[in-house]
Amino acid sequence: MKDYVVDTHALIWYLADDKRLGAQAEAIFDDPDAHLILPAIVLAEIKYLAHKGRFPMSFDDVMRVVQTDSRCAIYPIDWTVVNQSPVGLDIHDGLIVGTALAQTEKIDGVLTADQAIVAIGTVSTIW
Repeated sequence: MKDYVVDTHALIWYLADDKRLGAQAEAIFDDPDAHLILPAIVLAEIKYLAHKGRFPMSFDDVMRVVQTDSRCAIYPIDWTVVNQSPVGLDIHDGLIVGTALAQTEKIDGVLTADQAIVAIGTVSTIW
């Protein structure tokens, strides 16, 4: 099983069947053997976006999908994540990268098209 950390826009675009989702990221979301690590900050961002009407699903609907998909694991913001977070990124992106770096097993990539995460080069990105 391969492990991937999921950025907010990747999960939103997958759930909304948005064509902006990269082909490689979509293939990973569709892979029954992929392990999807969801940083807690991603869920907080989705809750905010759903509340503001900027996402077509409710937060509860997203959580039902996440909680019923055995491939998904929610990763908390803990000391290791904060310590590993690069200071050169905004706090949300930093915590996503920090989550990737906090994994005891090497992850296979972060599903993101975020150019700040790509540019920092600390983690492998897939889109």
